[in-house]
Amino acid sequence: MNPENVPPQKTEARPSFVRRHRRKLAALCFWLSLLGGYQLYAWRAGLTPLETARRLVDFMANSAVGELGFVALYTACPLVLFPVGPLAVVAGFVFGPVKGIVLTLLGTTISASFAYLVGRCFGKGLFSSGESTGIAGRYADRMRANGFESVLITRFTFLPFDLINYLAGFLHIGWKPFILASTLGSLPGMVSFVLFGASIEMLGDTPKLDPWTLLAAVVILVGSL
Repeated sequence: MNPENVPPQKTEARPSFVRRHRRKLAALCFWLSLLGGYQLYAWRAGLTPLETARRLVDFMANSAVGELGFVALYTACPLVLFPVGPLAVVAGFVFGPVKGIVLTLLGTTISASFAYLVGRCFGKGLFSSGESTGIAGRYADRMRANGFESVLITRFTFLPFDLINYLAGFLHIGWKPFILASTLGSLPGMVSFVLFGASIEMLGDTPKLDPWTLLAAVVILVGSL
């Protein structure tokens, strides 16, 4: 048979970007809708982080499931990008220093792991180890190779909590070094926020600060910096 008469073989068309990543795009749209809905609600209701913290105090102080609700709210913080600092202060004020630290540590661990898994899902197939090129790829490989140190430094320097969690998952830093460094690095700041909340005592409608607990919070915060 004349080679010129052989019909060309058909090659399968590569699926489009949308088809290959439709699940991730659907999850991203859901997340953005949730984030946008919360921000719109907070804006229309005039909810500042301080006002939200006040409402949380009322809920947890008067609810039989206040402790469970606190951990659940802490876990949901990455979804709506709510700052975790006010929650730590609320934990100290409502539950006291010891229980407040325990609950905040539990919430921090679960929240960080949740955001890490979300980032890992969206980063799947990107910056694969050993196959990365360019500056971003080399930097990703370096962070994976030094995952514990990389995450620990970001915690000690008080970089955005949720952003680091998402980034660690996106870059596929190992979960064990990530969660260990995240817990150790967040502990000084977390304890100082909880102690600050525990130093607030209410005398009727007038807040009063316990000087020794407040001093301990300041010393720990300054020491961590």
